[in-house]
This record gives sequence, structure tokens and C-alpha cells, in this order.
Amino acid sequence: MEWSNVTWFLTALGAVVVLLTRVRLGGESASETRSSGVASFSGALVRVHTKVGVLTLLAWIAALVIARREIALVALVGWWLLAIVGLLLLARWLPSASKHAKDKATDAWGSGAGLSLLGHVGMVVGVAYFTFITVTDRL
Repeated sequence: MEWSNVTWFLTALGAVVVLLTRVRLGGESASETRSSGVASFSGALVRVHTKVGVLTLLAWIAALVIARREIALVALVGWWLLAIVGLLLLARWLPSASKHAKDKATDAWGSGAGLSLLGHVGMVVGVAYFTFITVTDRL
């Protein structure tokens, strides 16, 4: 297996997750378009996700291009923060406790949380891989 090909592929997928999260959730706020049975989220959380994602991607790409482990270690902190914030955004799909709430409404892309679940759980797996290759000097 060629480590660099897998690393670049997962880096590109990480960029897609950051972009799609911004596109899907960027226009919403806690008071607008709240679906019944779905918890709201903070707009600040989406902004943090986007800013950390862009900065992390830039640092990670720099670390891959110039093969500097120190930069990669700093970028790993950003990757883990990004994964945690993404999981917090994913938690909005947990059912609400209201007994009078209607069924969950689905979002415009797919049926409910499927795309978000795939992206953010995949991000955690990808970040674990990034951690592995950085710690084992396979960068």
C-alpha cells in the first residue's frame, strides 16, 4: 500500500467534509428552519468548524509537501478539534425529548443524517489514520 496516496485521498475527503458542512449548515441558525424532532445548533459552531477546517487543511498540506513532522503535529491538533466539532454538529440529529414533536424532517440532501454521519464518522477514522502516519514517521 502506498501511504502517500491514501494520505492525499483522505486529505481531499477532509476538505470535502469541511466544505459540505459549511454549505449544508451555513445558512441556518438556531431560530431559522428548525426541523421538528431535531435539536438546533449554534451558528458559531459552524463558523469554528469552517475556520479550523481551512487552517488545518493549509497546515496539513504544508506538512505533507515539505515533510515536516512538527507542522504535522500542530495540524493534528486541528484535525482532532475539527473531528470533535463535527461530531457535536452531528449530535443535532439526536431525537428531541418532546412528546408532542412531529417526526423528524429530512434535510434537502438525502434522508436525514446519513451524509453527515458518513462524513463526520469518516473524519474521525481519517484523523486516526493521520495520527498513525505522523506518529510512526510515515509522513
